[in-house]
Amino acid sequence: MKLQISLPSSIIFLLLIFSVPLSLADLKSDRQALLDFVANVPHGRKLNWNVTSSVCTSWAGVSCNREGTHVVSLRLPGIGLVGPIPRGTIGKLDALEVLSLRSNSLNGNIPTDITSLPSLRSLFLQSNNFSGSIPDVLSPSLMVLDLSFNSFNGSIPSTITNLTRLIVLDLQDNMLSGSIPNLKSSKLKLLNMSYNKLSGEIPRSFRKFPSSSFFGNPLCGPPLENCSSSSPSPAPVALIYSPTLPTISKGVHSKKLSIGAIVAIVIGGTAVMVLAMMIILLCRVKRREIGDSDADKAKESSFKKGKNPMPKEDFGSSVQTAEKNKLVFFGGCSYNFDLEDLLRASAEVLGKGSYGTAYKAILDEGTVVVVKRLKEVGIGKREFEQQMEMVSKVGQHPNLVPIRAYYFSKDEKLLVYDFISGGSLSAVLHGYGYNGKTPLDWSARVKIALGAARGILHIHSEGGGKFIHGNIKSSNVLLSRDHEGCISDFGLPLLMNFQGITSRSIGYHAPEVIETKKASQKSDVYSFGVLLLEMLTGKAPLKTTHGHNDVVDLPRWVQSVVREEWTSEVFDAELLRKPNAEEEMVHMLQVALACVARMPDMRPRMDEVVRMIKEIRPSELEERPSSDENKSKDSNAGTPTP
Repeated sequence: MKLQISLPSSIIFLLLIFSVPLSLADLKSDRQALLDFVANVPHGRKLNWNVTSSVCTSWAGVSCNREGTHVVSLRLPGIGLVGPIPRGTIGKLDALEVLSLRSNSLNGNIPTDITSLPSLRSLFLQSNNFSGSIPDVLSPSLMVLDLSFNSFNGSIPSTITNLTRLIVLDLQDNMLSGSIPNLKSSKLKLLNMSYNKLSGEIPRSFRKFPSSSFFGNPLCGPPLENCSSSSPSPAPVALIYSPTLPTISKGVHSKKLSIGAIVAIVIGGTAVMVLAMMIILLCRVKRREIGDSDADKAKESSFKKGKNPMPKEDFGSSVQTAEKNKLVFFGGCSYNFDLEDLLRASAEVLGKGSYGTAYKAILDEGTVVVVKRLKEVGIGKREFEQQMEMVSKVGQHPNLVPIRAYYFSKDEKLLVYDFISGGSLSAVLHGYGYNGKTPLDWSARVKIALGAARGILHIHSEGGGKFIHGNIKSSNVLLSRDHEGCISDFGLPLLMNFQGITSRSIGYHAPEVIETKKASQKSDVYSFGVLLLEMLTGKAPLKTTHGHNDVVDLPRWVQSVVREEWTSEVFDAELLRKPNAEEEMVHMLQVALACVARMPDMRPRMDEVVRMIKEIRPSELEERPSSDENKSKDSNAGTPTP
């Protein structure tokens, strides 16, 4: 009995002894694969992957399974990765379940050793420069596949129909062509194939998705327009060549047609043919008129990638002549172009925000502007025009992005702004957008903060202190070449069907806005405080994980660290490289924490915020006329915050 009991125990013991080296070997292989990847792919942000530290607990962006034997997740979004992904690197992570390399500058083909990983569940490669065909070999475990905003071409591989577990499929903004395969997955919840070159009929299994999932493709069938069936040749034409026409026979017993009958048949056939030709001509004229009226919509919808501007003859006469289709310019604007010039311009997407999509448009004469295409505008033309006049007047300030023109029609609303070359603060801090991550030293951040604060103060000072911005966030702070911070999107919340909170800005909103959906000048101050914390910490209040936006309560996190008297841990490591700046950073941190006080009455006014920022380094920050500060004091004195 002892032998029978001890033998299994011995076997188990031996198995444990041999399994430990095997698991260590697996992790060592994963470590080497990751090191090979970063060694062969240039990247802007330092990863600090120390070969002597633990892969599973110390390496940024890397997660392991519970046993610590395999890497199961690799997330490196927006860190400035450049170039192709080498084969035999990430593709060697046999247990990888989640791969996120979104918002980088990766290019070339996707190695098939990645897409074929058997355990791969989520693949996020959006907003890169990948090209070529989508690999035919795809992991059957895939639940999320996001390849949007790249340059993939060719057809969608038929093997995608085998992905029965797929929940999210996003292929928008590529150059894919051919028909759409009929996906068998009944679990699919999100589908986007817009702005490709796909053609043919939409499969029945996809007809439950909204039409926006298929925009920008020559597709037909529900939810788009029905496919037109080919019509047979007109019957009257066939009558002219009908083989059943009686012939004159020389036979004695054959029936002969009289000359009058033959003449009648010829005249009748000719009349039918002429009538058919007139009907065809009328149809073509009618179709041309419809095409002319639809040309507006087609051209107004041309702001996608805009790399192939449409020729002039594609514009309908209504665009060229109708008064209602003209751009409305504001006084003091030196631009000399019209709607036709704007819609013909080469355009590229700068970003998609809460209120619409922004495009960089380069006109023929070299003028560069930003065109914002609004969505869900909830007011009529007269109210829209009045709002634009107000925005134009208030926007005359060095730290506000001025609106130069607008276009209003039933189907399209466009706003034209100056192009600010430095991109957004969000893009520079976190590597999103067209300029990517750019190092910002402390002096630059102080200058940006002061400029943005002055812009908000100007808004609060106008109209007797009744105006607010309502959507302060880092993507709405644009940077000039000399790092002047300029506030954009002023006045847009009042145009929209929705007010207050949006998924893209919830991390910046004050507690009272989340509870009541009503913004105020003091809630603008709170949002600006979050913006300051973002500049100080390098952390965004909204991050994307597992394909979802996760809100980070940045003020609460900073306050918890400060309470532990570990203040230096708050600051962005990039800022700590410059000596003798930590004291100023602590002062700025105090300003930010005052702005994010939970009770609105405890927060300072924007004129006080501007004064406190200027006091951080008064010798270097340029003094400007204090009309805004004085105006703000006058308008706010004795006036309760709305």
